[in-house]
Amino acid sequence: MSQQNNKIQNPKTQVPESPQMNDRDYINDILATEKYMTNNYSYALNEASHESLYHTVSTIFNETQNCQRELFNLMFKKGWYSFEATPQQKLDQTYQQFQGYSTQFPYGGTH
Repeated sequence: MSQQNNKIQNPKTQVPESPQMNDRDYINDILATEKYMTNNYSYALNEASHESLYHTVSTIFNETQNCQRELFNLMFKKGWYSFEATPQQKLDQTYQQFQGYSTQFPYGGTH
């Protein structure tokens, strides 16, 4: 994994550039599907009134979420995802901002 110009990325695994789908395209499509499914399972969990149904959907949701994460990790490992590193000052500012919000919580932000 390298970090150049604040970019965090693994070396890219090359795939054929053609009109036909390649490995990156297939994995990206499956990842998008898994994200879509976890969003919908989340809605189902919020609406489930039957306890057994809730637990069944919760199990499926967790399996789907884990699969989504594994696909994301695979794409990052192959260099098909990259990130911009955030400067420490920006992290500190954001942390302070949300610390201020916590005082507005009913429990006083002490939990």
